[in-house]
Amino acid sequence: CSQVIAVLKISYIGHDCKDIPDFLGDAYGQFARRLDLSFNQLRSLAGLELFSELEELVVDNNLLENDLRLPRLPNLHTLTLNKNQLTDIEALLEHLADVTPSLEYLSLLGNEACPNQLVSPDKDEDDYQRYRYFVLHKLPQLKFLDTRKVSKKEVMEAQARGAFMKVVKPKLEAPTNEAGSESHPLPYTPLPQGSRDAKNHKGVFAKCRYIYYGKHSEGNRFIRNDQL
Repeated sequence: CSQVIAVLKISYIGHDCKDIPDFLGDAYGQFARRLDLSFNQLRSLAGLELFSELEELVVDNNLLENDLRLPRLPNLHTLTLNKNQLTDIEALLEHLADVTPSLEYLSLLGNEACPNQLVSPDKDEDDYQRYRYFVLHKLPQLKFLDTRKVSKKEVMEAQARGAFMKVVKPKLEAPTNEAGSESHPLPYTPLPQGSRDAKNHKGVFAKCRYIYYGKHSEGNRFIRNDQL
């Protein structure tokens, strides 16, 4: 008789991969409910269509840009894209509204698209609050955004004025190094200091309920009601 593999969680962390490895989708795509691809060098999520039953996706500390495209993931409720290279918040939110109808938990910290003072010193709390209103205008079903629970007051404000709350950052000339090449440092990461460097560890392979490839995982920074 055929064997059913009850794999729910897949972690492939810190391998510097530029693409989602084919074997992950082929072997575990139909079983995975949670996928963590943090600390790689992903510039696209091609291959994610094999993970059609995903409920949680963590893609922190990668190189994802504004051309990011996800397949339709009807069951996805948690998405963290912290510390990538996302700058166009409107295009991203419109895409997510189309392909992730069940999304409730979203985190974008460490991207230019998220005007947090730690990554954008020229922004203040008012800028960040306007960003929250704009995000909630586009994704009104969200319950948690970045590190904070969405309040009823925010939802009402987003419905009333969120369309006009987009925070626009003036374009500045990128600094150059001695060789003349552009440099784009992102000093902020929501991770503790000990979890920031993923270059010196590689994962191990095991077949179990939790498939883990890597040593450090950001995990889920969302605090649910039953954890309060």
